[in-house]
Amino acid sequence: MTEPGGRTALPGGFSRAAVTVLAATAVLAVVVDQVTKELSTQHLTEGEPVRILGGLVYLSLLRNSGAAFSLGSDYTWVFPLITLVVIGWIGWMARKLRSVPWGIALGLVLGGALGNLGDRLFRAPGPFRGHVVDMISVFGPYGEKFAVFNVADSCLSVGVVVAVLLELTGRQRDGGRLGRDQSVPEATPTDKAGDA
Repeated sequence: MTEPGGRTALPGGFSRAAVTVLAATAVLAVVVDQVTKELSTQHLTEGEPVRILGGLVYLSLLRNSGAAFSLGSDYTWVFPLITLVVIGWIGWMARKLRSVPWGIALGLVLGGALGNLGDRLFRAPGPFRGHVVDMISVFGPYGEKFAVFNVADSCLSVGVVVAVLLELTGRQRDGGRLGRDQSVPEATPTDKAGDA
C-alpha cells in the first residue's frame, strides 16, 4: 500500500520509511556511543580531565553506577529494567509509526537507552550492575555545573526534546497533524431526503 507522498505503508499500519529511520537512528546512536566510550576508556585517565574549546568542554572519564548526578547508585539493577520497559514501549509505538520525524525522535531515545543498557549489562562490576562510562563535562572538569554525560545520554535528551516539540506542534506518530480542519462535510439535500 502506498501512502500520500509515495511512502510505503505496510499492512500492519506502519510506514517502512519511518520504521527504517527509527532503526537506523538507533543503530547509529549505539555505534557512536560505544565507540566514544571505548576510545575514552583507552585514552583518558580518571582524575585527569582534558580541556577543550577553551574550557567550555572537558573530557573527564567517569564510571557512573547511578543515573544522572549519580542518583540511585545503590539501585543499579533497577536501571536495566526501566530501560527494557522503554524499549518495549518504543516497539509498541512503532507498530503504527508513519512519521519520519517521530522515527528520528524514537530512534534517538532507543539508541540512547540501548547504549547505556550495554554498559549496565557488560561492564564491571558485573551484569545488571555495570557502571556507565561518562566522559563529557561542560563548564568544569568534574561536573561542577552540569552532570558528566555521554553520547547515549545526549541522544536520549535530544530524542525526548524532539518528541515534545512534535507533540506541541500537533504532529502525530501516524503521520497526521492535529489542528487541521477536520470538520465533517454537511449533508447534501439527497442525504437529508433519504433520512426522512
